[in-house]
Amino acid sequence: MFSCVKPYEDQNYSALRRDCLRRKVLFEDPLFPATDDSLYYKGTPGPTVRWKRPKYSGHSPAPHRPAEDTWRMGTVPRPGSSGCPFSSLRARALDICEDPRLFVDGISSHDLHQGQVGNCWFVAACSSLASRESLWQKVIPDWKEQEWDPEKPNAYAGIFHFHFWRFGEWVDVVIDDRLPTVNNQLIYCHSNSRNEFWCALVEKAYAKLAGCYQALDGGNTADALVDFTGGVSEPIDLTEGDFASDETKRNQLFERMLKVHSRGGLISASIKAVTAADMEARLACGLVKGHAYAVTDVRKVRLGHGLLAFFKSEKLDMIRLRNPWGEREWNGPWSDTSEEWQKVSKSEREKMGVTVQDDGEFWMTFEDVCRYFTDIIKCRLINTSYLSIHKTWEEARLHGAWTLHEDPRQNRSGGCINHKDTFFQNPQYIFDVKKPEDEVLICIQQRPKRSTRREGKGENLAIGFDIYKVEENRQYRMHSLQHKAASSIYINSRSVFLRTDQPEGRYVIIPTTFEPGYTGEFLLRVFTDVPSNCRELRLDEPPHTCWSSLCGYPQLVTQVHVLGAAGLKDSPTGANSYVIIKCEGDKVRSAVQKGTSTPEYNVKGIFYRKKLSQPITVQVWNHRVLKDEFLGQVHLTADPDDLQALHTLHLRDRNSRQPSDLLGTVAVHILSSTSLMAV
Repeated sequence: MFSCVKPYEDQNYSALRRDCLRRKVLFEDPLFPATDDSLYYKGTPGPTVRWKRPKYSGHSPAPHRPAEDTWRMGTVPRPGSSGCPFSSLRARALDICEDPRLFVDGISSHDLHQGQVGNCWFVAACSSLASRESLWQKVIPDWKEQEWDPEKPNAYAGIFHFHFWRFGEWVDVVIDDRLPTVNNQLIYCHSNSRNEFWCALVEKAYAKLAGCYQALDGGNTADALVDFTGGVSEPIDLTEGDFASDETKRNQLFERMLKVHSRGGLISASIKAVTAADMEARLACGLVKGHAYAVTDVRKVRLGHGLLAFFKSEKLDMIRLRNPWGEREWNGPWSDTSEEWQKVSKSEREKMGVTVQDDGEFWMTFEDVCRYFTDIIKCRLINTSYLSIHKTWEEARLHGAWTLHEDPRQNRSGGCINHKDTFFQNPQYIFDVKKPEDEVLICIQQRPKRSTRREGKGENLAIGFDIYKVEENRQYRMHSLQHKAASSIYINSRSVFLRTDQPEGRYVIIPTTFEPGYTGEFLLRVFTDVPSNCRELRLDEPPHTCWSSLCGYPQLVTQVHVLGAAGLKDSPTGANSYVIIKCEGDKVRSAVQKGTSTPEYNVKGIFYRKKLSQPITVQVWNHRVLKDEFLGQVHLTADPDDLQALHTLHLRDRNSRQPSDLLGTVAVHILSSTSLMAV
């Protein structure tokens, strides 16, 4: 997965580190300098911030020069440089601690504490990440080599690098180890241990991606979870879904969360803050509004003691959560000192890691989670490996853009379905469901916008998408409404996700901004059980080629929608019938409808016709083991002047010119037009 990691801003970690070691200097990142520009995109002078290194290395002394590591927030920044030697006299004053470490006693979700920027969403995601060894070792590559080695001080170059998944690819972000402090204390994310720095360094690399530290003030946990994993985030509104009172839905959700957790996914929970006064308001139960909590465990807890517990097999659905502040816990049932824990054996409590400390981590029943929390975010790791024992998904990944153009046929920013005149000008993507029914996961992500002094905070566009079931043989863009199969929400989030079950057939996804006229890039990801052949529809109609003058060019477009049949030739078990729509060498076949003489085919075909005198044929067949049986057919002239759209026609023999009808009728909806962009 990481063989194709792309250096962010073309900064090659290995080359930069070798250069610093050769010149015996500590790395200074010119792209994310120790200045106000890296702290915020807007603001006024505040407390004096000093950028300090955890500890300077033992490089040979160099001539002393004036201190340049102190700024008051809001002052003019100094220009960045690529590296600088330091004297041992200055090093002591600029050290944060004596014995820095990337990790102290390993990595844990208890390591992190939120600092002076409102990024509990990011810290909660880091807490979840810390509980997954396979994931944090991808985000923190070569962690053993990046660790401080007191026995080899000259091997330290003040440079670190981290991997994040951004807009469809893994990027390698390089930073120096200068961290912002006030009174020699880290002002942003920090660890329990004063000499542990992994979380502060990961936060700095993430702030570099965002543009500055202030850009992390207020965000979405789902974004950070995706950036750490390359997975797909699925938001769940517990209030709207009424999970607190609906036990069946609650149990189904818990099973899905258990599956996500057991397969290495990450989960967070929060309580929506309706007003500004609600933000970080503490409830009587100890929970905090407008605050992201990391879910660090999901399990069914066995109640009872000794052998009786095994025979009774009574289990409780429970969730363990952590407050990024490292304090302020839930004080209701099953809190740290709750008497409910007497119902659980000592061995079970030890297995669950239950502690009586105000460390921000606590257990709740899933019923209470649904009662008090309003939102849950599941970040699923989508398995695309054929070597896995778990379900393997097929992924289609396409890059697209909403762009403006004066020509409506080339404009690609039409807004949502509320804007009917421009809606079909948006990008369109086609995919196939090839099973009788399949679960489809669809995610659209807009390119993240960086925060800068000049442009301010990068705001997300309000985006979403609609899915339409279309003709089985569609090859060109949609121009009129068809059956809407599913629709996402529209929200100014970086990504929008939808999980839907759809029957076999062909579908078109139309991703849009909420309002027309907005531009931006996006990434579309479609996951299905079997390959979906997902691709963009670029052409509005059949292209003119050098053969058009010889072979002719379509003069008419016809959409044939076979709804169903009635009164078919029956057998003891009913007919197993299907239809075939034929036109000028092109044909569309429906799925077999088993055991009924009144099947509903609901199959559509679209045909671009050159020979207008040649009718369209709809044939009905009965599927048999050895040889399929012909049940009858109808011919359609599909004249655009025919104002009757719905036709119920009697089936006729294939060869007979007699008007005698066979058993059964077929219901067909027909739409024809001389404008090839009418459908």
